[in-house]
Amino acid sequence: MLTGKQKRFLRAQAHHLNPIFQVGKSGVNENMTTQISEALEKRELIKVSILQNNMEDKNEVAEQLGTETDAEIVQIIGNIIVLYKESQENKQIELP
Repeated sequence: MLTGKQKRFLRAQAHHLNPIFQVGKSGVNENMTTQISEALEKRELIKVSILQNNMEDKNEVAEQLGTETDAEIVQIIGNIIVLYKESQENKQIELP
């Protein structure tokens, strides 16, 4: 579980990032979660965009991505979800 200070730090780090995954009409599937897990292992901090044609609630999508990838939800702003997971082998971000 992240503290408020850590979330603030991660939000600042994620500000300049572009979303690298998009959740579309079909929603979240198993293939997407494995790819997001691999990306989190490499990058630790990623953005996921929810497209307009997705009928699910963005909070439910974020919760589903967080639980299936064991990642922390840093922020949900608009249709963008910021996820963080500490890398086992490639640790780059030092949390305060």
